[in-house]
Amino acid sequence: MTVLTRWEPIRELASLQERMNRLFNDSFGPVPTQESLTAGSFVPPVDVYEDDKSIRVKMEVPGVDEKDIDVHLENNLLTVRGERKLEKETKEENYHRIERSYGSFTRSFSLPNTVNPEDVNASYSKGVLSISLGKKADARPKQIKVNITPELAEKTVAGK
Repeated sequence: MTVLTRWEPIRELASLQERMNRLFNDSFGPVPTQESLTAGSFVPPVDVYEDDKSIRVKMEVPGVDEKDIDVHLENNLLTVRGERKLEKETKEENYHRIERSYGSFTRSFSLPNTVNPEDVNASYSKGVLSISLGKKADARPKQIKVNITPELAEKTVAGK
């Protein structure tokens, strides 16, 4: 005797969603809640590049007031601290979605011994913090011109 059961796709999808949630929670921890998204999960992206005279750091910190940023250099360690605050003008229960991260952040970078601690400048414009770390004069690359005398060049070619 064959028994027919009714297929309920919505129930199957809900069951699949529940199993996937359990799998991810077991593997990676619980899914972040609204509270955890607004408390301390802000990590600003950074570009670090170098030229002949300096090392430059550019950090995107939109929505952070200049007074809430602290740049500190000690023992070849550059540390940038700050905080992006959630605007409290609108009550949180009226939000439909909060995707931007808020909270305090700290980013630290180990610097080479070639950095001159007396030649550090920081500026902030349009949400981008730019830090320029000058190099010591003896650490900058030097161009050395090589002179070849014509007599020596002829002897070298003739010797082959």
